[in-house]
Amino acid sequence: MAIKSTIFKAALSIADIDHGYYADHVLTLARHPSETDERMMVRLAALALHAHELQTVCSGDGTLAFGAGLSDPDEPDVWLRDFTGRTRLCIEVGQPEDKPVAKACGKADQVCIYCFHHAAEVWWRGVESKLARLGNLSVFRLPSQSTLALAALAARSMQLQATIQEGTLMLGDGRASIDIEPQRWK
Repeated sequence: MAIKSTIFKAALSIADIDHGYYADHVLTLARHPSETDERMMVRLAALALHAHELQTVCSGDGTLAFGAGLSDPDEPDVWLRDFTGRTRLCIEVGQPEDKPVAKACGKADQVCIYCFHHAAEVWWRGVESKLARLGNLSVFRLPSQSTLALAALAARSMQLQATIQEGTLMLGDGRASIDIEPQRWK
């Protein structure tokens, strides 16, 4: 019998000062049995960093949600779709292969990758030239120290506050706060 995903609930309050976006999101995260708390929390942080696009890209008439993640390799970790169903944004977390990234760039207006593992630099050197031609792709590196600290915030029920100012995400639960400054690689 297959092991089922673990369900996490998060109430996320976002204050994105950079984009003038302030909203509360009630989220359900399904953590695949092979997924770590670190990766799951990076998915949540990536969603927080792009939540403003609900307003700036979709004028408030869209859906920002988690994809099936590791359960379905053809679906992104996070996606934004407008009211017509058009995929405006796909977010991938980790170190994806170049072919699925190119395929995602063909289907979505914008694709973002958030890599975070200690081997991210090795991965990037291997795929950088293959991904260079993709004009609608952005690649960010999240510091390993910050993402490991994010894992400590993981709980089955979370009350989180996210503040984005000058490109830095401050994510906390009232007891601890982690500053994450994404480094743009592409």
